[in-house]
Amino acid sequence: MMSQCHVNNETRIRAFLLLGLSNIRIVQQLLFGIFSLIYVFTVMGNILIIIIVTTESKLCSPMYFFLRHLSLTEIFYISVTVPRMLKDFVHHDKCISFVECATQLYFFCFLGTTECFTLAVMAYDRYVAICSPLLYTSIMTVCIRIVTGTFLIAMFISIGQITFVFSLPFCGPNEIDHFFCDLLPVVKLICADTYTNEITILLYGSLVIFAPFVLILISYIKILAAVLGIRSSTEQHKAYSTCSSHLTSVSLFYGTAIVTYLRTKSSYTHKGSKILSLLYSVLIPMLNPLIYSLRNSQVKTAIKALFKIKV
Repeated sequence: MMSQCHVNNETRIRAFLLLGLSNIRIVQQLLFGIFSLIYVFTVMGNILIIIIVTTESKLCSPMYFFLRHLSLTEIFYISVTVPRMLKDFVHHDKCISFVECATQLYFFCFLGTTECFTLAVMAYDRYVAICSPLLYTSIMTVCIRIVTGTFLIAMFISIGQITFVFSLPFCGPNEIDHFFCDLLPVVKLICADTYTNEITILLYGSLVIFAPFVLILISYIKILAAVLGIRSSTEQHKAYSTCSSHLTSVSLFYGTAIVTYLRTKSSYTHKGSKILSLLYSVLIPMLNPLIYSLRNSQVKTAIKALFKIKV
């Protein structure tokens, strides 16, 4: 299998070699243990959020519907990259086929886009709840349609992006200096003019990252203006507390995603990109269950009640 990953510069390649985070055996073993724990914690944490939001009758507002959807997305999102990375830590064969690489990149883009749109919809949910509370129920009852719409949009624009990337020739070298098939590392291996492709990636990033971020920013500007108009400090604190979890999650996810994808391959650096990728693809999915449970009093109360029942 490894021989299929080695090509000369005149051969159209059909497999890639993932270089990963380290080639030092003891470091790989250490990283395997660390990321195994992170993966288990992330999956179990998000499953716990889903169970609580689904079973707790008090958590029936649209906000918690979106939280459940976000947690489900996070489980699949981290599962696109980490299991493959764990496998590469313990196996010498780090070869990934052309089709496997395209599939991994597609689901990574699809789920990442879904998360971007979901976070934007959650910001709108908070805006309606604070600025138009009397209309909240009637407006947000369309939340299932909104989620379905974002799901379909993410699916089709990701298909277009991946099809465009993998329709171009790869003739070597075939080493991807990353721990998974990410857009810019893969584009760097294309042996053709990638100017149009880079513009497409920037447009894709602007559509799925920058545009939702602008919508989130507008929502929170209006929320801030509304909260500042509230005379009661208690009501102000209550309004801030309902937004704090989401705002923390948005800051972490969009901060790293904007730096990573709203640039060209000429400004891409392997080391910096790997660190940023670890943040938004591994660490943030792990932190989200903590963010939404520790900073949300209703979720904390539901968790306490759940474990009391189990005991």
